[in-house]
Formats: sequence, structure tokens, C-alpha cells
Amino acid sequence: MRHGNKINHLGRTHSHREAMLKNMAISLIQYKRIETTLAKAKELRKYVEPLITKSKNDSTHSRRTVFSYLQDKEAIKTLFGEIAEKVATRNGGYTRIIKLGTRFGDNAEVALIELVDYNEALLTSVEEKSTKTRRSRRGGKKADGTAETAVVADESSVEVVEDTLAVEEVVEATPAVEDVPEAPAADGDETKA
Repeated sequence: MRHGNKINHLGRTHSHREAMLKNMAISLIQYKRIETTLAKAKELRKYVEPLITKSKNDSTHSRRTVFSYLQDKEAIKTLFGEIAEKVATRNGGYTRIIKLGTRFGDNAEVALIELVDYNEALLTSVEEKSTKTRRSRRGGKKADGTAETAVVADESSVEVVEDTLAVEEVVEATPAVEDVPEAPAADGDETKA
């Protein structure tokens, strides 16, 4: 039974597990996202989030504490420099785990772990939603009956919207269904097809 065993040992000895988590934390700080197995990503999150919280207080004591875990001067500079200022207002949840499916060789669940404030694609999509204006293909009816021209976000392409009055004239010119004469029906030929 596994009562009270909260740590996933990941099939490694204590020293091997600590060395692996240290190396993965340094890589995450350096590259802002890494791809690994889901179990390792979940354990890395438990390992690195307290270090990021500690980096928000830039003091000699907190730098020495984090250095005792990572033992990499460049990672400490990055963590206490650019990462700490980006996460200064965040109260936790500095990492995001995205499941990617299974690995081809051993069918292990693969995941991407990344720092939340460094996902450029997600941040730009949020900015685009706020700056994007509403566009419609339908033309509004103008008072003088002229055609309306709308300029698309690309300045090279221009979309011309037809005037609704011109469309109504074309519809009126086509004959209605009631105006078409029917062929005379022959007596007694109702059953033949």
C-alpha cells in the first residue's frame, strides 16, 4: 500500500531524481518551455514553482536558497531578472502543462511544460482579439443609393460590397413562378407518367 507516499519517485534513486529535476528546471528557465513525459512534467511543476515564488523577493538570502537547488549562475540571473519581473503580479500558477499525446516508441504520455507568461502565440491572440474590429460582408443601405466600399485589414485588397438597390432591381426583372404559363393537361392522361 502507498499510504502517505506523495512523491512520485519516477523509477529513480533520490540522487538521480534530484539531478534530473534540477537539469529540467534549468532548461525550463533557459528555454521557457520543454517537452517531456507527463509524470516528469507534473513533478517538475512541484519543483520549479516554489523557486519562481522565491525569486520574486530579490535578496541575497533568496538567491542563495535558489542557487542551492539549481547551482547554475546563468539560470539564477534569468530567473531573478526577466522571469521575476514578468510574474511579479501573479500569485502562483507560473507553469502550464499541455498534453501532446503518446510517444511512438514506448507509448508514454508526452506533455509540454511552459512558463505561462512566455507563450507568444497565446499572448498575441489575446491582443488581436482586443484590437480586431468587426467586419461584415453585408453592405449597409446608404441614403443616396451608391455602392459602398470597405477596406480590409490588408491595404492591398479592397472588397466592394454591392448596393442592395441593384440586387432588388435584378430580382424584379426575373419572372415570378406565377407568370410562367403551364402546359395544358390532357383528359384521361392523369395516370400515365
